[in-house]
Amino acid sequence: MGSRGLGLALACCLLLAFACGLVLGRAPRGQQEQQEQEGTREPPMDHAERDEEEHEKYGPGQDEEAPASRCLRCCDPGTPVYQAIPVPQINITILKGEKGDRGDRGLQGKYGKTGSAGARGHAGPKGQKGSMGAPGDRCKNHYAAFSVGRKKPLHSNDYYQTVIFDTEFVNLYSHFNMFTGKFYCYVPGIYFFSLNVHTWNQKETYLHIMKNAEEVVILYAQVSDRSIMQSQSLMLELRDQDEVWVRLFKGERENAIFSDEFDTYITFSGYLVKPANEP
Repeated sequence: MGSRGLGLALACCLLLAFACGLVLGRAPRGQQEQQEQEGTREPPMDHAERDEEEHEKYGPGQDEEAPASRCLRCCDPGTPVYQAIPVPQINITILKGEKGDRGDRGLQGKYGKTGSAGARGHAGPKGQKGSMGAPGDRCKNHYAAFSVGRKKPLHSNDYYQTVIFDTEFVNLYSHFNMFTGKFYCYVPGIYFFSLNVHTWNQKETYLHIMKNAEEVVILYAQVSDRSIMQSQSLMLELRDQDEVWVRLFKGERENAIFSDEFDTYITFSGYLVKPANEP
C-alpha cells in the first residue's frame, strides 16, 4: 500500500475514534454516581418509597430548573429527548488507490461463428505505374502451306511404304520434311490436304492419307487396261506436332503408282485454312 493509502486509513481511524469518544464520554460519569450511591446504600426500601425519594433527590424544585448536565432516566417525567449523533460519512471516492500493474494475458477464447460477407468497399486510389516486363516469346507464324511432287514410280512390296517426294514446289517455313515425307503441324488449326496420283495400267492403286498412325482416307483405283489420274482431298483439324503423310499399301496385291523423269504425275499439297487461336 502506498503513502496515500496509509494516510487515508489513519484519517478513517481518527474519525471513528472521535465518534466513539462522544458516545462513551457520558457513560463513566453515570457509572461513578452509581458507585457512590452503592457505597452509601441504606437498608432496602420498598418500591414506592424509593421512587419518591429519588424523585425528591434528583427532581428539580418548584423554582428551579433541571441542570443541563444532570443524567436523567428515560422513565422520569420531563426527561429531555436527546438527538442522535449522526454517524460521520466518509467519501469513498477519495480513498481510490493508485493504478495497479497490468495483469497477465488471459487464454484465447473460442473462435466465433463466421460472419456474413461485408459490402464491397470503395475503389482505392490508382497505383503507380509498374516497371516494364521482360520481353515475351517470339510470335508464332499463323501461316502454313506446302506442295511437293514425285518423279519416280513406286511399286508395293512386303511391307507398308511411306511415299517420299523428290520435288518441292512450296514449303513455307519448311513444315514439310522432304527426308521423312511427312508434314509436321507447328500452327494448330484447320488444314486442307490434296493427293493426286497416276495409276498404272493392269495394276491396282491403293494408298492412304495418314494422320499420325491413323488411316484417315483411302485413294483407290481398280485394275484397268489403261492408266488414269486419280485424286483425293480432305480437311483435318491438327494439333501441335501432328503428322500427315501418304502410305502405299503392302504387296498383298499388285499395287503401284506411275511417274517418270520428264513429268510429275504424283503431287501432295496442304495449307492452313484457320488457326486454332483465332475466334
